[in-house]
Amino acid sequence: MKLTFIIDKDYDKSFVSKAYLEKLDKQYEINEKFKFLESAIDLYKESWDKINDEFSDYIERVTGYKWFYDDYECVVSVIHGGMSNWGNAPKIVRSWKENPYSMRRITAHELILSHYFEIYKRNYEEENLTDGQVWALAEIAAFALTSLTPEVKEFWPWNAEYYTEHNYPHIVEIQNELKGVFLNMKNFDEYIEKGISLIKKYPEMSPDGYYKAP
Repeated sequence: MKLTFIIDKDYDKSFVSKAYLEKLDKQYEINEKFKFLESAIDLYKESWDKINDEFSDYIERVTGYKWFYDDYECVVSVIHGGMSNWGNAPKIVRSWKENPYSMRRITAHELILSHYFEIYKRNYEEENLTDGQVWALAEIAAFALTSLTPEVKEFWPWNAEYYTEHNYPHIVEIQNELKGVFLNMKNFDEYIEKGISLIKKYPEMSPDGYYKAP
């Protein structure tokens, strides 16, 4: 798997309401003069390329699933912090404003969300989970895969905590229950299956503002 950082104004715009379009367009106008997106792309690429191959191999090894696409794109956004794709395209979104090293973990998190959505869509869709339920399991898996193994700590040693103080407090109870499952799993499919069984107890699970890609 190879991740490329790009500018895609139209994709960036597709996630904002009309009320925010003017603000977004203004930021792109400013970028025409200062080229801050281009600078961020160069810095992000330099940092990410140092771990890309090892991270790619790590995810395939731990999940038991090869990446579903050879090439992924990360749209460096003027307004959005981080977004993934619900298994519709190999594309994620990240803010341009971050430190090029500390951005690694959330970028990886978004890639893992995309990977989990694809795994579910291709192998577990008969479970008939709602989008919100799949999203919750993908988020929790991304927290686990970015913190709970020894090797992943080499990618972002400054931030490898399995943290539960995040924007989605309604998934913390399930997240805590699945921590032990992850640490003791025979394989990732066992982790997925136990997560599915657990999430069915929460039929009203919702992304709470998480945007679904067109």
